[in-house]
Amino acid sequence: MKFFTKEVNIALVAIVAIVVLFIGMQFLKGMSLFSSNDVYYVCFNDVSGLSSSSPVYANGYRVGVVQRIDYDYSRPDHIVAAVELSPQLQLREGSHAEIVSDFLGNVKLELRFGPAEGRLLATGDTISGAMQAGLMSKAAEMLPQVEQMLPKLDSILNSLNALAADPALAGTVHNAQQLTASLGTTARQLNQLTAQLNRQLPKMLGKAEGVLDNTETLTGNLAQLDLSTTMKRVDDALASVQQVTAALNSPKGSVGMLLNDAQLYQNITTTMRDVDSLLVDFKNHPRRYINVSVFGKKSK
Repeated sequence: MKFFTKEVNIALVAIVAIVVLFIGMQFLKGMSLFSSNDVYYVCFNDVSGLSSSSPVYANGYRVGVVQRIDYDYSRPDHIVAAVELSPQLQLREGSHAEIVSDFLGNVKLELRFGPAEGRLLATGDTISGAMQAGLMSKAAEMLPQVEQMLPKLDSILNSLNALAADPALAGTVHNAQQLTASLGTTARQLNQLTAQLNRQLPKMLGKAEGVLDNTETLTGNLAQLDLSTTMKRVDDALASVQQVTAALNSPKGSVGMLLNDAQLYQNITTTMRDVDSLLVDFKNHPRRYINVSVFGKKSK
């Protein structure tokens, strides 16, 4: 009787397929059945997101994989994860591991090395583990503050809606548009004025240069004057005026006597009054002073 019958061959093929499938799954998970990696243990009190076959990184480089996770039902806060690490990796005392997750939900285990002078850990030693405070945990911590801010935000939005619905805002915007248009007009007028000044500036500068030339000529003429001689003549003229004034004020001269003699003033006044009376009488009685006879007869 043949041993390798059709049924036996089918069974052998199925067993080989199962083994290959298991080995392939382990390979895809990053685990090797025949590896010589060192096994260490990491103690957690929370392994949210961490599972078997999760990668282990050190400074961003993959150095191992999580082999399994053991949960101690007698100590719920004592969860141990066995990790396979490359034998070339050297862990020192004070090292620990952190569970890190990204935005896509991928979870990995990140090793944090201890001091370089620390004691080397042996295979099978246990290190501490923790959950990294990522962005999601920080966002969760901020939720209470956000909840407190929501009523204020709602009040601000209501105020903004009321302000937007206020007709005065539309008027303000319209006034702002008019003001902008006025400013544009003013800017154009300033540009025109500037252009006009630029055209007239050479002429103005030429006139200013002419005035400066005349000023220089006048200054030169003044410099050429004999100021000492001119001032001497002015002093002589003032002295003459003083002499004339003294002569007028002196009672010895004729003019001084006329100006200062009170009796002479009274006599002249009396004489003028008599002359005025004589003229009045002459005007009223001219025959007293003029006797004209056509036939030679004298009138009495």
